[in-house]
Amino acid sequence: MKWISEDVNVYEKERGYIDTALVPLLPLAFDQEAKRLASGGELVGLVAAEAERQLRGRVFLLPPFVYFVDEPRSVLRERLSDWTRRLGREGMAHSVYVTCDRSWQEGDEADRVWFVPSVPLESMEASYKHELIREQAAGLLRFLVGRWAQE
Repeated sequence: MKWISEDVNVYEKERGYIDTALVPLLPLAFDQEAKRLASGGELVGLVAAEAERQLRGRVFLLPPFVYFVDEPRSVLRERLSDWTRRLGREGMAHSVYVTCDRSWQEGDEADRVWFVPSVPLESMEASYKHELIREQAAGLLRFLVGRWAQE
């Protein structure tokens, strides 16, 4: 399920079966880090989309949580905790975040975060790019299944 009107219609009818929110965490900057962050964000989006495709009917891929890299971490962590609580109230038993930003591997939400390495995709051959996406999506799938097994 993706955040598009057709899938939202299905979600409204099948909400009892769709219990996992998948949210990309995308850092944003307009300095020398912009290209690296954009490339990492691109890979995060591709990996999340592949995981959603394979787990359609259980996972809802939501729009990204976008933030500036220089925002105070304490504010970002509180915002993300708010998202997790809100998604829980909306029926999402599991909230999982996908990012290329290592700083999310610390804090209260760290156990909900799947880290994707930031790799420059623009110079990568298509076959390697697809292989990387499949490998990262497979790791994310194992992560999700592990979380579901804890129920």
